[in-house]
Amino acid sequence: MGFLKIPAFIACMLVFSMALCCNAQNSPQDFLDAHNAARAAVGVGPMVWDAAAEAYAQNYANIRSADCSLTHSGSFTYGFGENLAAGGGPLTGKSAVDMWVAEQKYYDYATNSCNAPAGESCGHYTQVVWRKSVKLGCARVKCTNGAGHFVICNYSPPGNYIGQIPY
Repeated sequence: MGFLKIPAFIACMLVFSMALCCNAQNSPQDFLDAHNAARAAVGVGPMVWDAAAEAYAQNYANIRSADCSLTHSGSFTYGFGENLAAGGGPLTGKSAVDMWVAEQKYYDYATNSCNAPAGESCGHYTQVVWRKSVKLGCARVKCTNGAGHFVICNYSPPGNYIGQIPY
């Protein structure tokens, strides 16, 4: 009888560890840590988590969960900047932020310009490090159409004003 308990224990531990793995890198602190690391790298102060930005992000993520479409919400009207990501595989909140930060290679601070090839941009990166954006709220949902996950972050106040430098 004791030998039957061991496989059951192992099975329970596997299920528990899978649940932890799937929630890893998606907590508010994970989003903040990824943003704040990029900001610290360029001398910009940290962001704080904002419940209003999170609620806005979660509401819009719930809408987008049906199609995973990278369509902006119109958040600027509500006082938020916004970054979106979607994709299959293990798209976590942290990996979405890492994708946005990877655009840094196209941003030229000296000229405050983006030298991205076609299909690439710098705007996600500059929003992440925008000095005046100090509040953050994000959400991540699984897309019901099988397209993976949808990630949204909202920033207050918004950034990416033409003619202004991010930091």
